[in-house]
Amino acid sequence: MPGVGTRMATTSARPSARLLDLTRLVRRVGQLPTGIDRVERAYLEALLGEQEPLWALIRSSLGYVLLDRQGCAGLLERVRSGQWGARDRLSRMTRGVEEPRGQAESDLRRICVARCLPIRLGRMLARYLPAGTAYLNVGHSSVSDRVITAVRRIPGSRIAVMVHDTIPLDLPRMQRPRSVTRFAAFFNRVIHRGDLVICPSETTRQAVLRHAAPVVPQVVVAPLGVTQTKPGVALRGPWDGAPFFVTVGTIEPRKNHALLLDIWPEIPKAHLLICGHRGWRNDAVFATLDARPERVHELSGLDDATVSALIRDACGFLFPSIAEGYGLPPLEAAAQGGPVIVADLAVYDEVLGAAGTRLDPHDPAEWRAAIMALATAKAPHRARIAFHPPDWPSHFKTVLTLT
Repeated sequence: MPGVGTRMATTSARPSARLLDLTRLVRRVGQLPTGIDRVERAYLEALLGEQEPLWALIRSSLGYVLLDRQGCAGLLERVRSGQWGARDRLSRMTRGVEEPRGQAESDLRRICVARCLPIRLGRMLARYLPAGTAYLNVGHSSVSDRVITAVRRIPGSRIAVMVHDTIPLDLPRMQRPRSVTRFAAFFNRVIHRGDLVICPSETTRQAVLRHAAPVVPQVVVAPLGVTQTKPGVALRGPWDGAPFFVTVGTIEPRKNHALLLDIWPEIPKAHLLICGHRGWRNDAVFATLDARPERVHELSGLDDATVSALIRDACGFLFPSIAEGYGLPPLEAAAQGGPVIVADLAVYDEVLGAAGTRLDPHDPAEWRAAIMALATAKAPHRARIAFHPPDWPSHFKTVLTLT
């Protein structure tokens, strides 16, 4: 199979059951979903439609919780609706757990088949899960030595983990210091103790193999599906009636908002809408935003439908990020058919194909010229592109043959 490494033999045998880690999905209840959050939810939705028994493991603030298929369906229903029950007594007594996570963990205790303290995790999994269970973790959460050791107590178990990118190892200066250490430990466990590494792109696969050397892990490339959100009501603002551009993502150094802020005073009349919350190690950019530059608007906390509407109505979508393992926002924007300008990265040759314009993320003049061309173009003559993004059925057809 293309993109698969050689450390372990591949298998097409169906597992006796699947155990999906949903720690991240529960931990981030009530927050706007990130790309990784969407992936974990997509796995839950897809695996509920498979014939094999489905279980879910969640690391809560009070230990581990195990859900069966019915519990998984109940969790998905609550995630979709945003409706959670009241906090139970244990949740009210636990410090540092705020709503709605406290409500979510309370509901998990109500619908679970079992729960345990960390020290008893292996015993719990061995009691409920059959031999030949496949454990999947796609959220980068809870891939600990304890979890791996517990799963290994199940005879014939297999462990598959998605590595979305290796950016913390590639660009440590742009990360929170502790996140680099955590990611390095996570990566080491996956490479040395896992059975399969799932990568969203060939770019990520090559990075995984480079950092894993001399170990050659089994790796499969499965592009993530792009779910097109139906645009909501257009958000009104000072940009009404004027050309405007949208960029989406956490305001962190890697996303390269500094380039756009530097050139924006030289782009007359056009507005820049920055959709995303503030991240880390970006004091100069934060200071610029705090000064409220003319025609630049920092918009955080918007839901997917609102962002989708802004992208639909914009003159173009801008994404000058200097490193990506996949980069969902440009694919979601390209799927709407409008102009997309991205950094000239190998991953976009791979996942965007002929769609979008690629520019040097370190060349302000290139970006200024391209943006001005779109800002002054007549709306009827805007370039519309035919882009068919990767879909989830294709992703799971690849992944589930190996897990």
